[in-house]
Amino acid sequence: MVPVGIEALNVFGGTAYLDVMQLAEHRKLDTARFENLLMKEKTVALPYEDPITFGVNAAKPIVDRMTEDEKNRIELLITCSESGIDFGKSISTYIHQYLGLNRNCRLFELKNACYSGTAGLQMAVNFILSQTSPGAKALVIATDISRFLIVDEGEALSMDWSFVEPSAGAGAVALLISETPYVYRVDVGANGYYGYEVMDTCRPVPDSEAGDSDLSLTSYLDCCEQTFLEYQKRVKGADYGETFHYLAFHTPFGGMVKGAHRTMMRKMKHAKPAEIEEDFIRRVMPGMVYCQRVGNIMGATVFLSLASTIDLGNFDTPKRIGCYSYGSGCCSEFYSGVVTARGQQIQRQFDIGKRLDQRYKLSMDEYEILLRGSGAVKFGTRNCKSDFDLLPGIIDSVKDTPKLYLEGIHEFHREYRWI
Repeated sequence: MVPVGIEALNVFGGTAYLDVMQLAEHRKLDTARFENLLMKEKTVALPYEDPITFGVNAAKPIVDRMTEDEKNRIELLITCSESGIDFGKSISTYIHQYLGLNRNCRLFELKNACYSGTAGLQMAVNFILSQTSPGAKALVIATDISRFLIVDEGEALSMDWSFVEPSAGAGAVALLISETPYVYRVDVGANGYYGYEVMDTCRPVPDSEAGDSDLSLTSYLDCCEQTFLEYQKRVKGADYGETFHYLAFHTPFGGMVKGAHRTMMRKMKHAKPAEIEEDFIRRVMPGMVYCQRVGNIMGATVFLSLASTIDLGNFDTPKRIGCYSYGSGCCSEFYSGVVTARGQQIQRQFDIGKRLDQRYKLSMDEYEILLRGSGAVKFGTRNCKSDFDLLPGIIDSVKDTPKLYLEGIHEFHREYRWI
């Protein structure tokens, strides 16, 4: 069997961010309760950013490092998002164009709430394993944004947004999947998947969510346990406490992950509180650092956690990372792979932490201006011109490498430019 996994992984965490404690105080939330979210910052999508710009900006540093021959071996492009811009046309077509990829390529879009990124990864892994095109590569891009549109009270959906707004982020993760898994070698066949119908959260209209946050929490916890039990059936001797040096979770907010890990340690290891806390800091916390700075980016979040784990963990010897992915509605999966010192060295070349440091810090007044302007490019917009002067100076303040931004929409067709 050929090796397979992640050859390269990059994160784009947006252009601007907001201090979420500042937001909590502004919204007059219970800050003591807010501390349990374990959030620090959230990426805020500018009106001229969308899932396409995020996806391209995540993938371009990977593609730019490839030779022309290597680029031409990308034969599968999967975009994974619940922030699509059209009921029919896939956002993968735009991303394919602006990355300059070979036209002899399958390109399509997956939607399955926050599970979509893992669905794309597993599809790509099995494409490589099939050996129908030996040496081919697959590019998987999970990209999602949250926009909090200001609507009339009568149009608001039935969901308590008070603690969702601080944790909902924006961003994208790009994964290059191949037979040369320098960064993360997948444990082939080590997969526990589990799903059933549940109405925890959903998007019954394109630009807003509805649901039951308590039901979402219980479904997340249930699936975490059941996916691992299925993994354990397929991987004899697998032990939650011993098999994995690190754990990367889908992270709606940090407190949810901490609760899930605590529950798993109690059920699987009968661990005491002090042992659970030590284990959380050692095995889980490295994967939460980037999530605490970007927020929940739906299908990309588990890979944001994986990137954080690889960048910040200790890989002086090869280490196994267990990954838990959950998508509302619901489908979930527990899987694993191995990272080496070389893999960490390769991964760190993308300087993800540094890129997050370079984002523009929004004031609350600027954030409110963005909220009022975010409806300009909402789903179904036919014509518009991006207002780059809505908050002058943001793009100029982040000058590292060229980024793709939305120029405007003409008869539903989106037009972009590099800045």
